[in-house]
Amino acid sequence: MSIDQTLTGQERLAELDLDQLRRLVGLVEHDTDRDPFPVSGWDAVVWVVGNATQAAAHFRLVWGMELVAYSGPETGNRDHHAYVLRSGAVRFVLQGGVDPDSPLLDHHRRHGDGVVDVALEVPDVDRCVAHARAQGATVVREPHDVSDEHGTVRLAAIATYGRTRHTLVDRSRYTGPYLPGFVARSAPGVPPVFQALDHVVGNVELGQMDRWVDFYHRVMGFTDMAEFVGADIATDYSALMSKVVASGDHRVKFPLNEPAAGRKRSQIDEYLQFHGGPGVQHLALATTDILGAVDTLRARGVEFLPTPDSYYSDPELRARIGEVRVPVEELRSRGILVDRDEDGYLLQIFTRPLGDRPTVFFELIERHGSLGFGIGNFRALFEAIEREQERRGNF
Repeated sequence: MSIDQTLTGQERLAELDLDQLRRLVGLVEHDTDRDPFPVSGWDAVVWVVGNATQAAAHFRLVWGMELVAYSGPETGNRDHHAYVLRSGAVRFVLQGGVDPDSPLLDHHRRHGDGVVDVALEVPDVDRCVAHARAQGATVVREPHDVSDEHGTVRLAAIATYGRTRHTLVDRSRYTGPYLPGFVARSAPGVPPVFQALDHVVGNVELGQMDRWVDFYHRVMGFTDMAEFVGADIATDYSALMSKVVASGDHRVKFPLNEPAAGRKRSQIDEYLQFHGGPGVQHLALATTDILGAVDTLRARGVEFLPTPDSYYSDPELRARIGEVRVPVEELRSRGILVDRDEDGYLLQIFTRPLGDRPTVFFELIERHGSLGFGIGNFRALFEAIEREQERRGNF
């Protein structure tokens, strides 16, 4: 199967072409006919939040996402509000409990604001579920159809780390704004700052990383992209281990982290404590203009992790990164990190935690050929995170 046959509806709606996807997220050629569990791409990132109405406004007016659909009491959904927002090929669904007995409220009390479901678009839900079940996965929602006047969507869901799940979605027979039960909804917004989802990072307990790497290998046919251990991903005080698994075309990428022994508590330990167990740590949002995005987001009130000036004056860094599209001083003034590998370079920056708990945050990433994750920046990034932990009294 050629790669142009696997463009998702979201990518087509965002008017992204293959060259743009290769630049944005490092897309590579892949024959999906050989996959036991073919994945077309991201479908939606589903959040549970304490106040979905306000969260939707935040993502519209700060992050530039477009409101496209809604479900709630006005549409017959008495349990919760759900707002569907889109930026480029990225879809977020923000859920907040309305009924005092809603299970979403129990989830939020335990975990705080965060991601509960990383939904994936697949061409054959039943084939994927059959393979997943044969490989020992827990099927939490059996394959079933949901329909309305816009057509039919086939859905199922499998469990992964913590209380995170992957809903599998085939919307090839559906033309509605999101799913049956949702109505089209719009609201004034601001210009967007990102176009695609690059990767989603999960944090798991000590000793569980390899278990979940094996899960993605066996159950979903993902392959290894990278591994970071030991000195690759440590500071003088804390450490973690990380492996990256990806779908065959690299459109869907899941770095998985676990804590490692260190003199003090790592960022993963802090996350596990305040999230109440494993879950999604951060989402990397791909942009074609990270400098403009950072300037815009700062003006809208977003706070990023600070980078020390010494990072930019380090002669080893200057020698390693070579020429990039803007002077290093432009990166320094914004705190943007840069890394290079054999395929090219990337620019990246990380926000502070998005909510009250020190858990989920965003990364902005601009790729220029690099297929990596910024290994050369790990020490600077983690030292910045440690400074934030110390400010919070959790280090």
